[in-house]
Amino acid sequence: MDVAPIGRVASPRTEPLDDDWDSVTATVTLDPARFGPDALRGLEEFSHVEVVYLFDRVDPGAVQTGARRPRGNPDWPEVGIFAQRGKGRPNRIGVTVCRLLGVDGLTLTVQALDAVDGTPVLDVKPYMAEFGPRGEVRQPAWSHELMAGYWHAPDARP
Repeated sequence: MDVAPIGRVASPRTEPLDDDWDSVTATVTLDPARFGPDALRGLEEFSHVEVVYLFDRVDPGAVQTGARRPRGNPDWPEVGIFAQRGKGRPNRIGVTVCRLLGVDGLTLTVQALDAVDGTPVLDVKPYMAEFGPRGEVRQPAWSHELMAGYWHAPDARP
C-alpha cells in the first residue's frame, strides 16, 4: 500500500488538546512538488471539506487495539478502539469535517480542524450532504458528554 502525505497542516495549536477546536483557524498546504493550483480548482464552491490526516505524533507502540475508557474517565464504559475516535488508533488516521474559509493557490484555510501544527494530510475531500448520515443518528450518552467541550470551550457552549 502506497500512501504519502499530500500536504501539511499549519495551526496555532502544537499540542493535541481535547477541547475548543471550533476556535482554531488552520491551513492545509499541498506539496508544491506534487500538485499545482488546479488540484484545488472548484473546491471554493463548497462550504466544508473533509480532511484525512495522520496522528503522526502517536508512538506506534502506544497504539491501542482493545477496549479502554475514553479519556480515561472512570464514569464512562470501556469500549473498543473502533467505538471511539481516540488518536491511538491502529492506523493512526484522523478524519474531520471542517468549514472551508478560503482557497489561495495550494493553501486551504479551514476552521475547526482538530490536527496540530505540522500534521501530515493524507487527503482532502469536498463535503457533500449526500455523503452525510442517512436516517436517524444514534450514539450513547457518554459520547455526548465526551464531546460537550470538544468544539467549543467548556464555558462557551451554545
